[in-house]
Amino acid sequence: MESVGSIIIYVILALALTVFSVMAVTTRKILRAATYLLFTLFAAAGIYFQLDYEFLGAVQIAVYAGGIVVLFVFSILLTSKPGDNSAALSSKSRATGLVAALAMLAVTGAALLSRCELFLARPEMQNPDMHLLGSVLMGTGEGEYLLPFEAVSVLLLACIIGGVVIARRR
Repeated sequence: MESVGSIIIYVILALALTVFSVMAVTTRKILRAATYLLFTLFAAAGIYFQLDYEFLGAVQIAVYAGGIVVLFVFSILLTSKPGDNSAALSSKSRATGLVAALAMLAVTGAALLSRCELFLARPEMQNPDMHLLGSVLMGTGEGEYLLPFEAVSVLLLACIIGGVVIARRR
């Protein structure tokens, strides 16, 4: 049975995660968006710590909150004036974004519903050792994550190159 304090902390972290995520994508000041992203990543780390995944919580803080957000802020300061507002979305852009968001919600819902039996029958969880965690994250077999890991690194590299190209035009 969960303690009342643990549930209260989870609700606070979940609310912080939701509020700061929405604020990060709705603010028109880019430096504030990076700050809200930082708070979102800290809230996610708090949830990892509450689930007793100390390693993932520490990685979340060190790599994402510490490294990636610093990279974002550095890129923002190199490519734009941090106090400027971004341009307001036109109604065409807003409609396209809404359609894309609804489509992604439908795809995510369908994926979750197709795996619904996994959520209902909860197996006994145990903390894996670091060797198992490393082999799963860096393995190439079924259920291992080297390909998505490399895809994200290529995406980040493309974002950095795009930022440099945009900065050179100015």
